[in-house]
Amino acid sequence: MADKTKFKPVDPKQDFVAMEKRLLDYWYKEGIGDKYLQRNKNSKNKFSFLDGPITANNPMGVHHAWGRTYKDLWQRFYNMQGFAQRFQNGFDEQGLWVEVEVEKELGFKNKKDIEEFGIDKFVNLCKERVKKYSQIQTEQSKRLGYFMDWNNSYHTSSGENNYAIWNFLKVCHQKGYLYKGRDSVPWCPRCGTAISQHEILTEEYQEITHKAVYTKFIVDRSSLIGKSQLSDVSGQLSLLVWTTTPWTLPSNVAIAVNPDFTYGLWENKENGEKVIFLRTDVIKDLKRDIRSEVLKDPQEWQCIKDYKGSDLVGLKYQGNFDELPALKNIEHKVIAAKDLVNAEEGTGLIHIAPGAGEEDFKLAKDENLAVVESIDESANYIEGFADLTAKNAKQNPDLIIDKLKKKGVLFEEENYTHRYPTCWRCKTELVWRVVDEWYIAMDRPSLAKPDSDGKSKKTLREQMIDVAKKIIWIPSFGLERELDWLKNMHDWLISKKRYWGLALPIWECIKCGSFEVIGSKEELKEKTVEGWDKFDGNSPHRPWIDNIKIKCTKCQSITSRIPDVGNPWLDAGIVPFSTMPQDWFPADFITESFPGQFKNWFYSLIAMSTVLKNTNPFKTVLGFATLLDEKGEEMHKSKGNAIEFNEAADKIGVDVMRWLYCTQNPQNNLLFGYHRADEVRRRFYLILWNIYSFFVTYANLNNWQPNDRHSGERSDSRIDSGQVLDPDLRARMTTQKSVILGIRRKPETPESKNVLDRWIISRLNSTIDVVTKSLSNYDAMTASGNIENFVVNDLSTWYVRRSRDRVEEGLPTIHLVLITLSKILAPFMPFISEEIHQNLTGLGSVHLSDFPTKDQKLIDKKLEKAMDLARQIVEKAHALRKESAIKVRQPLPLFQYPGEKLANDLESLIAQEINVKKVVHGESLSLDIKITQALKAEGEAREIVRQIQQARKEADCALDEKIVVKIPTWPKEFEDYIKKGTLSTKLIKSDKLEIQRG
Repeated sequence: MADKTKFKPVDPKQDFVAMEKRLLDYWYKEGIGDKYLQRNKNSKNKFSFLDGPITANNPMGVHHAWGRTYKDLWQRFYNMQGFAQRFQNGFDEQGLWVEVEVEKELGFKNKKDIEEFGIDKFVNLCKERVKKYSQIQTEQSKRLGYFMDWNNSYHTSSGENNYAIWNFLKVCHQKGYLYKGRDSVPWCPRCGTAISQHEILTEEYQEITHKAVYTKFIVDRSSLIGKSQLSDVSGQLSLLVWTTTPWTLPSNVAIAVNPDFTYGLWENKENGEKVIFLRTDVIKDLKRDIRSEVLKDPQEWQCIKDYKGSDLVGLKYQGNFDELPALKNIEHKVIAAKDLVNAEEGTGLIHIAPGAGEEDFKLAKDENLAVVESIDESANYIEGFADLTAKNAKQNPDLIIDKLKKKGVLFEEENYTHRYPTCWRCKTELVWRVVDEWYIAMDRPSLAKPDSDGKSKKTLREQMIDVAKKIIWIPSFGLERELDWLKNMHDWLISKKRYWGLALPIWECIKCGSFEVIGSKEELKEKTVEGWDKFDGNSPHRPWIDNIKIKCTKCQSITSRIPDVGNPWLDAGIVPFSTMPQDWFPADFITESFPGQFKNWFYSLIAMSTVLKNTNPFKTVLGFATLLDEKGEEMHKSKGNAIEFNEAADKIGVDVMRWLYCTQNPQNNLLFGYHRADEVRRRFYLILWNIYSFFVTYANLNNWQPNDRHSGERSDSRIDSGQVLDPDLRARMTTQKSVILGIRRKPETPESKNVLDRWIISRLNSTIDVVTKSLSNYDAMTASGNIENFVVNDLSTWYVRRSRDRVEEGLPTIHLVLITLSKILAPFMPFISEEIHQNLTGLGSVHLSDFPTKDQKLIDKKLEKAMDLARQIVEKAHALRKESAIKVRQPLPLFQYPGEKLANDLESLIAQEINVKKVVHGESLSLDIKITQALKAEGEAREIVRQIQQARKEADCALDEKIVVKIPTWPKEFEDYIKKGTLSTKLIKSDKLEIQRG
């Protein structure tokens, strides 16, 4: 500032986004971030934070900023508390999310395109993409005000991270958890890979309309022999089945019924056709008329006989595609499946195709059913399906429906809308197919030598449940959800038939069927018999790792690595072991969005830590909900409602965005939008700025400066910049700075006997107490809510407004409050706190300060309670004025209040606030509304002052600018009052109100 004795004037029309960018430039030019990172490096107290890696695949959206605000908030808080930290950011860089985007850029439609292009070139493009976006996200995170060790971020695609997973998988193998299994799994036909149970999130189920069919399966009459209930049925008898996936009908091998349900034999009155399906009218409390759903004209049909489902078990029937070579010698039969068949939809007879359904496949194992595989990795029918072969099963539903019509077994078709799973990455509808994949078993006892307490004899599932219970989950329902997942999840499918990802370190012998898991690069080199020269110098990815051959330890054959890559959640789950020194393990704190992470990052962290250490990898997790648009809808680019981080930062500013996140209840979905941001700005941000502006304006008007103790803090920038050249003076100022106020010491409280000053200082220290405790308990909402309440309701609405008649007297107090607030707010709103702190102290960055600590001696709970009561009384008095339609500017003679008697200085405050001449304590609440001529004149004078002040504002007069006022009339006895209140040198009679400047 030009005048070193004054504070830098505050721009009433401040461009806050420009201010943030200016401060950001200052931080990185002056090395504030580096000083921040090194501030507590020698501290004995540690706060171990583990960053959940952000996917380096696209620019950040505002949903990313929510979690990163939380992360920065607590790291800043603990840094200001003096804790040493690691400050390591992470980037998640491998997997389908990257591959699909690169495929889009190249215009690829399937895996064949990738292999023709070249796996090496494709993988290198994936590497380039994550490098590009990790750099973009770094700059965006800096714009968020996020201080991290940006030159030391971890990358999940690094060799260090990949080899750490190799070690984990080797330990899994040693403990007997790792196995190759054949199962019917969810499959993305576009990506050509299995989709694990972990990856099918609720939000990946889409409302999709499919063609559903009712189809008849003709009962083999020979199977009626011995079934007395059915043997007397004449003519052709059919079982009526409903399915939403007609493409799976060629794989049908069985029909399942509920043995306890009642099934009806329905006969067409005109043609005698007979079909069997469920009777819903005999099921108690089931409001469903199945006849009207299934039959076009229910009146044409009659139920002529009832059967129990158990009566139908064992019936054999003709498949609708038995002529296909793939169905040769397949026997079709009715089986019992009580848990699979329900009465809410369908016909009560379930089409079973083990080759195309997860539950069907399990049932096939139990019932010894044949498994007919029908589609390849692109969902095209395979050889053995005649004219269907090479045609896409999902894209051509009419292929099957037309054949059913020609065969005369199509009973009915309909459009059916339901929730159906899609690929989490490319949104293609999933199918189920039987493939060989690699799994980590959840229910096998460990083969490792048991611990003294027998823990390792527990299954992995049991051990993980024990570990999850050691963690503090915020909100607490997080534990219930994690346990629910752990108790019910399947074995962990860890393989993907893709390209850019962890190369699973499994070398399988084709000759003898055994496999070996390599646990490190060193072990790989030692066991390599071929291909090291082609691999050496490359990252442990495809296709370079595929050149390595090793010997089978059992039959000595030369073996190759399986072509699969790993589930990407292996990449993120290993980071406590690939990035964190052991003296920082386990992490004290992690925070991520709850939806999805129970199945993914939280799960993988717990799984990998359980296998490697049988302990929890983190102590506390804070989960938060989902960010939606202002209408409560999910944000998607395709819908046009997605908001990128850069756009929001430039439109509303980062501080407002961060405050919106911090004040949100993390249990609830956040409805994000610019209207909501404007509300936050008006509700809090601008009020804080106006208080700051008020102080600076009146401090400069009154030529007020802090006393010697405060000037020690303001001298800091001169010391650090080298402006103070005299060694003795520099030493004295440095001592004064560090001992009295300094960056790491709080300013002393100005002495004041005024009740408002004592009260606001008490409230300030009480707020410090609540904020500190709340942040220590990872409760940003309570902390920020208390700050906002203090600033808006205590400081602005009450203290500043009630101090306008004693501005100069209150300047030391409000100066102290604002400096302290700048430090309290620094973890929440790093930019505005920096601006306020630097101007009011003359010091360097607020982010090198200590977090304020409460002074218990300055907390006066009795005074706070009494002031609360006084404010409640004021509200009641205002209500009485409103009932009487008397404006507050009109003075009144007397107000009486009942209840607890307040001190005289509080009664005086009440009198000033409600504009009465006297406040008394009595038995009832009452307001004397008699207006004398003197009171009326005073009220008129107050109204004139208001009008003149409004005219000054419209004329953009400076606060200390003198004016001449022309006015029609005014009460002469209040002329001096009017002139003083408006900085008027003269009042001149005129036809209308006008002001003259100068």
